[in-house]
Amino acid sequence: MDLNTRSNGNYRSMYKLIQKLLFLLNAEPAHNLGLFGLKILAKLGLIRLITPKIQDKPIDMMGIRFPNPVGLAAGMDKNGDYIDCLGALGFGFLELGTVTPRPQPGNPKPRLFRIKQAQAIINRMGFNNKGIDHLVEQVKKSRYNGIIGINIGKNFDTPIDNAVDDYLFCFRKAYQFADYIAVNISSPNTKNLRALQAEDQLEKLVKSLKNEQKNLRTKFGRYVPFVVKIAPDVTDAEIKAIARIAKNNAIDGIIATNTTILRHGVSELKYGQEVGGLSGKPLKNLSEDVLKKLILGLQGKVPVIGVGGIISGHDAIDKFDAGAVLVQIYSGFVYRGPKLIQEIIMHRK
Repeated sequence: MDLNTRSNGNYRSMYKLIQKLLFLLNAEPAHNLGLFGLKILAKLGLIRLITPKIQDKPIDMMGIRFPNPVGLAAGMDKNGDYIDCLGALGFGFLELGTVTPRPQPGNPKPRLFRIKQAQAIINRMGFNNKGIDHLVEQVKKSRYNGIIGINIGKNFDTPIDNAVDDYLFCFRKAYQFADYIAVNISSPNTKNLRALQAEDQLEKLVKSLKNEQKNLRTKFGRYVPFVVKIAPDVTDAEIKAIARIAKNNAIDGIIATNTTILRHGVSELKYGQEVGGLSGKPLKNLSEDVLKKLILGLQGKVPVIGVGGIISGHDAIDKFDAGAVLVQIYSGFVYRGPKLIQEIIMHRK
């Protein structure tokens, strides 16, 4: 047995033990404890014990060179409190947030549920976060020198007609400190948020952000791209409208997709009928269907980040084959750990 094989075996044993212990807890306490544990391991210089060797496989998108095409999706580190330890796990980029202008507690607990039989998660977190100012301070203090995306949203009590103001507020605050900005208009857990995907609302939002992007580029002498994150529950007509708006307004990229309100594959399982967004393995086909239709509509003019249902390296390859330039993982990372990053990169041609 060579050193690499022994090292990978040790890593797998360590991660499985930690996961087994965390899965004894309810999902949200386990999430918080797991991140806290990562932070401690990083401070002690021991994070390598749960991290396999990750190969560099650089790829360019939006004028940014990513060290590898596997990113952490938004939601894992909403406040930027764990940037350094998550950055040490081998991701090609981290997306922080979703963050709002003002701090907010999110929805009542319990609001996060594991469905282990289906390798799925349901959440109705509701953009719980400490606000954009806190996240920016965490980014400024971080020692991580990798690619950071900041995912922005609106406060729950901001009327939908005033949503643009919230996005512009966060956009201005994040601009200097992000490599790219993600605009979340697709979470099912903030009332009426998905209405922003409607053609007229999306056009208004995008035009406002593009105008502000132009102003900030002049002010800071630096171009920061932004991407829009869409839902998997969009109709074919909505996909065509999103593609048209993206092309006509030179949006820098699209993330496809967020969580679904459908319950395919989990409806009969424990927690399967909980209200919220479903992620993980059951989302794969739905997310991929939207991705393929979106790629077709974009005609190669706007790049796409593929998200949803990536539990294995082969799942990620399906996203790449469909036309995604990068992928992001969340639920797959919960169930598989950093090994999934390595596996995706090894399968990538």
